Amino acid sequence: MKSKIIILIMLPLLVLGQAKVGTSAAPFLGIDVGAVGIALGGSQVARAQDASTIYWNPGASAQLHGNHLQFTSSNWFVDSKFQYAAGIFKLTPSDALGLSFTMLDYGEEEITDVDNQDGTGQYWGASDLSVSLNYSRMLTDRFSIGGTGKYIQQKIWHETASSMALDVGILFRTQMDGLQIGMSISNFGANMLLDGADLLTRIDIDPDNTGNNETLVAKLKVDDWPLPLLFRLGVSYKFPLGSTTDFTILADALVPSDNVEVINTGIEMAVFNKFFLRTGLKNIGNETSLIKYSAGGGLRVPMNGSTMSFDYSMQEYDFFGLIHTYGIEFSF
Repeated sequence: MKSKIIILIMLPLLVLGQAKVGTSAAPFLGIDVGAVGIALGGSQVARAQDASTIYWNPGASAQLHGNHLQFTSSNWFVDSKFQYAAGIFKLTPSDALGLSFTMLDYGEEEITDVDNQDGTGQYWGASDLSVSLNYSRMLTDRFSIGGTGKYIQQKIWHETASSMALDVGILFRTQMDGLQIGMSISNFGANMLLDGADLLTRIDIDPDNTGNNETLVAKLKVDDWPLPLLFRLGVSYKFPLGSTTDFTILADALVPSDNVEVINTGIEMAVFNKFFLRTGLKNIGNETSLIKYSAGGGLRVPMNGSTMSFDYSMQEYDFFGLIHTYGIEFSF
């Protein structure tokens, strides 16, 4: 049986040469969300595209037109599932309120021990969760700002760690038609500390002597770990190519607190604003990156004043192969 615990230990070992890897809690907060952003190599901070804007740039959601509901799902590493759901609602033409849920489910595995090599009949599991509330406002007709408060939780069997964090971001549409500049800072919050029943144990504080209590209850001490702070700065440029086709070129600089600084780039081609082809290069500058490339496409279907969008992306990783992400969005 494949052990899910490989997820927790293998990735840091594969990039052992990077001193900052493995120095933060909740690394799932750095997993890209949305089939569109994933296909574009994670270069989404400089535009408001869909409901995943809450993740990429919390200051950009006010620049979306109408309300947006989105759900995406990825077959993540070693049979785990990564899912994202979000909604952005325009309160006024200048104000937007958003809510999102991020879930990484490692699944369950039967517990084994020395005496029960085929299983004890009990199961352990692990999961990560983030719930976010976003608000964004247009300060001018070209400039928006916003923030997101989020609750973060990690579970592994009977242990739980939780924290609160804040994201902030801005988006500026320049006077050069099609050129936008965006910036965001994500996961500014308190450290996370695991706690739970499995940290309780019985000890004999004086094993060399008799007559004392040999089963005192003690609690194992664990360290707290910071959240992965992410700084993004990027540009996007959209330009027409003929009367039916638009191209968008995107580039982000990403500075994480628990890894090396990288550049993410993407290109999108839109035909009749209904058919989309996308590709991207991720982690440029990280020589030990496991990802090779990303690509995808989308279809936008008008429906009585509303729009239904279907998006797909794939990423190829060393050791893990292809990671597929499927998304659906309804805008109205």
